[in-house]
Amino acid sequence: MAKEMKSGLTTSNRQAAYTARNRAALIRAGQEVLAEIGPAATIEQLATHAEVSPTTIYKYFENKDLLFLEALGGALNSWLEWAATQDQAPERLQRIIELPRRLFRTRQTHPLFSQMLHNSLNHNPNFLIDADGGEGKRVFKALANAGEVKIDEFEERFAVWTHSISGLTRSVLVDGTLSPEKADIALGFALSVWGISEARAKKLVSRKLEVKSTK
Repeated sequence: MAKEMKSGLTTSNRQAAYTARNRAALIRAGQEVLAEIGPAATIEQLATHAEVSPTTIYKYFENKDLLFLEALGGALNSWLEWAATQDQAPERLQRIIELPRRLFRTRQTHPLFSQMLHNSLNHNPNFLIDADGGEGKRVFKALANAGEVKIDEFEERFAVWTHSISGLTRSVLVDGTLSPEKADIALGFALSVWGISEARAKKLVSRKLEVKSTK
C-alpha cells in the first residue's frame, strides 16, 4: 500500500511539474508575442510563436487575453522585484518617485518588458492605471497620513498623479516625445499636486540612477 501511495504521489508530482513547465513556456511565448505584436495578436499567432496548437493553449488558459494578462503581470512583478534590489534612497518618498523614473528607462534596462509596455500602452492608454490594483493608492495614502504629502482632496490629487505618470510613460515609451531625462523634469512638475515645493521636487527627481541592461 505504501509503495502504491508513493508511486501515486510521484506520478502526481511529475504531472504537476509537467503542467508548470508548459504554462511557463506559454507565458514566456505570450511575453514575446506581446512585445512583437501586442495585445491584438490572435490565438493563431500566439500558437504559431509557441509552436503548439490553439487547443494546447486552451488547455491551460481560458482564452488568449488571460494568458496575456498573466504574461504581462509576471513581467511587471519581475521588474518590480528587480527595482527593489537597486540602489535604494534613504527617504521613502524618493524611493517611490524612483519607480516611475526607472520605468522611463526600461528600454535600456529591460528591452523586452519595455516593448511589452509600449504595445500595451498603445493598445490601452490607461493600462498602467488599470494594472495598479490599488497598490499605488495605498502607498500614497500612507504618505499622506504621515504628513509627507497633502491629504486634503486625496482622491482628486491621486487621479491627477496617476494620469500624469501614465502620460509621461507613454511620452517616453510610445510616442518618443520625451527622453527619460525630460520625463524626470516633468515628473518634478507633477509632484506639485502633492504640495511638494519646486526645490524639493527637483531634488527628488535628480538623484542619479544607475542604468544597466539586464540582458
